[in-house]
Amino acid sequence: MSILKELEQELKEIVKKAGYDVEKLSLETSNRRDLGEYQLNDAMQLAKTYKENPRTIAAKIVEELEKNNHFTNINIAGPGFINISLSEEYTIEILNRINKDIFSNIEKRESKKIIIDFGGANVSKALHVGHLRSANLGEALKRLGRLLGYEVLGDAHLGDYGRPLGLVVLEIKKMYPELPYFDESYTGNYEEVDLPITNADLERIYPLASTKSKEDEEYLEEAREVTVKIQKKERGYYDLWKKVVEISKADIKKVYDSLNVDYDLWLGESDAVEHFEELNAIFEEKNLLKDSNGAKIIEVAEETDNSPMPPLLFIKSNGSISYETTDLATILQRKKDYNPDEILYVVDGRQSLHFEQVFRAARKAKLVEDNVNLEFVGFGTMNGKDGKPFKTRDGGVMTLKSLIDLVTNETLKRINPETVNEEEKESVARTVAIAALKYADFLPFRSTDYIFEIEKFADLEGKTGPYLLYSTIRMKSLLTKAKELKSEEVKVLTGQTEKDIALTILNLPAILNKSLDTRSLNEIAEYLYKITSQYNKFYAENKVLTEENQALQESWLVLTKIVYNINTMLLDILGIKVPNKM
Repeated sequence: MSILKELEQELKEIVKKAGYDVEKLSLETSNRRDLGEYQLNDAMQLAKTYKENPRTIAAKIVEELEKNNHFTNINIAGPGFINISLSEEYTIEILNRINKDIFSNIEKRESKKIIIDFGGANVSKALHVGHLRSANLGEALKRLGRLLGYEVLGDAHLGDYGRPLGLVVLEIKKMYPELPYFDESYTGNYEEVDLPITNADLERIYPLASTKSKEDEEYLEEAREVTVKIQKKERGYYDLWKKVVEISKADIKKVYDSLNVDYDLWLGESDAVEHFEELNAIFEEKNLLKDSNGAKIIEVAEETDNSPMPPLLFIKSNGSISYETTDLATILQRKKDYNPDEILYVVDGRQSLHFEQVFRAARKAKLVEDNVNLEFVGFGTMNGKDGKPFKTRDGGVMTLKSLIDLVTNETLKRINPETVNEEEKESVARTVAIAALKYADFLPFRSTDYIFEIEKFADLEGKTGPYLLYSTIRMKSLLTKAKELKSEEVKVLTGQTEKDIALTILNLPAILNKSLDTRSLNEIAEYLYKITSQYNKFYAENKVLTEENQALQESWLVLTKIVYNINTMLLDILGIKVPNKM
């Protein structure tokens, strides 16, 4: 239970002593700090229950509040609003408690198992800027869920089974027809075949093959046939497909590693297909499959729909499995292997129709129990200054590697050569660049499109990742310099800025809970900026290292330590690493 929740329980007992029972008491942050830091609005509701004047009720509650040394500046405003502030002694007690254990102010939740499907990387294709938000948001939700007590698994769910792979394998066949993979008489071990293909080659091959398929109907048909061969695990084609997946997956991991994104599961659509026969039997048994021009579909429209809802394509007319079907098979697989309470899909908002179809089909077939939450967590796009999805100068889709390099080059300009030597510059600049990218990504609510301005978000001033890193490094530096000084507990609070920081610290659990409930990290991003700015104001107002009053200096150092620990914890949730210097 968080400290504010404990305080609300304490206030419920105080209200009870005043002669009133309140089922749920809510302590609201006051908008009028001159009247009080918090506000109790329960007198109006109690007035309806007890048929008394709300100010009379408020007066009785205030009488009890004044007996408690946790509160000060107690007053009644308007028809019965009770304003209160926390006493200095109680605030100091709270800060010392948090200093001993930062998790004493974290509100843990009842245990729950969650799978988060995020990333959306397609094998043989380069990760592009559109993959950034999924990776950032999914990773942060995973870390936040674990902090609040959930068991969370992150699944990359690679796109490794559709026509794109058929196109790639076909083009490799066109380029290297002599490879044993295409020799029906070959009886050797495909693992020993030297494939003259790198990931860079794959990233060139797919666009080439895709263009050919759009211009040449015969090529497209051949690609369809190759796709079916792969899906049916035909010798040679299937073995080459496995090698392509292996090469591509290694590079995908490197890019995600650079973003501090870590998956527990590296499963792909192909893993779920192992469950297709069982899935097909379930839908057949429930008479949910209908023939449509040689394909099999599932009707998912409902009477309450306000717009047309197309049927889900289960099996294509050529016998291949659709993208929707692999998602259904994945739900069945996850149910069998992990039995989760929730499955979250962190995907571009434009995929909402697809997932609505999949979820409805899954519910109709009862692939999971009714109490299992299947949730689409859609997000907006990162756009350039023209308001359109971020692209290269020549108008092409920018790869994620290129974007990271672009921002790294910008942050290099801001690295202090007096503190970072030449050997470390590139590494530090890349760490700061990732922070700039991630923080800019988290600032807007997840469903909002936003414009990424490199110069703005790489700046050391303002609401940016580099600003947070610089400030956090300065806190650490201060604590390092003061390591010989005594800093065991807060003894005194002398200024309003210190009190403001303490109140912001108390509000952390509400921020964490709201972030998890809304599946968006903008609240944490704003909170980080707020508490960091408050601390920087405090730092500017006080000379911590040269303060002669030992009790005051000790208190300031402990406050610095608490803010530093909160910052590093929240930055870690966002997947942002803090360098030692910048």
